[in-house]
Amino acid sequence: MSRAAAGTRATGEGLDRQGGLRRDWRFWLLLVALLGIIAALFAPRIVQTGNVRDAVLVIDVTGSMNVRDAQSRGAPATRLDAAKRGARDILAGLPCGSRLGLGIFTERRSFLLFEPAEVCENFAAIAGSIDDLDWRMAWEGDSYVARGVHSGLAMAAGLKADLLFMTDGHEAPPLPGGALPEFDGKPGEVAGLLIGVGGVDPSPIPKFDQDGRETGFYAEEDVPQENRMGPPPEDAASRAGWNPRNAPWGSEAATGTEHLSALREEHLRALAAQTGLGYVALGNAGGLLAAVEADTRPRPVEMRVDTAAIPAVLALFCLALLFGLGATTSRRPERLPTR
Repeated sequence: MSRAAAGTRATGEGLDRQGGLRRDWRFWLLLVALLGIIAALFAPRIVQTGNVRDAVLVIDVTGSMNVRDAQSRGAPATRLDAAKRGARDILAGLPCGSRLGLGIFTERRSFLLFEPAEVCENFAAIAGSIDDLDWRMAWEGDSYVARGVHSGLAMAAGLKADLLFMTDGHEAPPLPGGALPEFDGKPGEVAGLLIGVGGVDPSPIPKFDQDGRETGFYAEEDVPQENRMGPPPEDAASRAGWNPRNAPWGSEAATGTEHLSALREEHLRALAAQTGLGYVALGNAGGLLAAVEADTRPRPVEMRVDTAAIPAVLALFCLALLFGLGATTSRRPERLPTR
């Protein structure tokens, strides 16, 4: 073979090799993966303006929150367990940059456990604190819910945060005459949401001994059925044994159903109207998060969004497709002829 013929043959083999390489899909997947990796290394960060929230979440831990008329993951649960589950949903739904504090309500005040902290950096700590909430944290048996909300608003105002208050609304003892106590703050000055927890049908309240063992349920004679502080009601004179000096409330013990508990939705709506808060009953996570977003104040912040994930995912997809198809196909690339 002449040198000219040999050169022509070599040139043709080179062209065939290049053409075969261009027709091989493996080459193109590797090329796209390589370009994706390079793009991920040099991808810029985009600055965007987003809205975050600053809030204090207060959860009622009084005795009525032990009633088992709520649902958590489709199973019966105490109101406190359902509230804790809802609190976890709120925590998970807040965007990074938001800050969430945690408190409890018992007796007549809201008590702050920790000030608002950034939710993404402190997610595990906040979630663990929510999970550790227990009815044994209550230091008194009374449950003045309205006063607890009022003190929660004052606490949130001092922290420059909104208030999220989870409760069944059961006042114990009942409010005198059913009237809300006077609110000293300015309605709407602190934004936030009252979140009602529990069922609408009256249910018995579990009773526990000093060691925390459940011993039954509260009976009618175990709890105050009427608040007899302050002036007597207008119908007092018609009660049996009434005496304006010695028995201004009548001589007979009060009767009622205060030993049973249900979600006091009407009371919570009235309390929300008095304080300028929103109200929602605890339900699905989507509805709860929508209510939190609607009734809390957004705080605009600049957030840097890393775009490297987009080309990195593309490169990973190409590599997975390359090795996946390579492992399942029986066809091997044709060997190029050798001299």
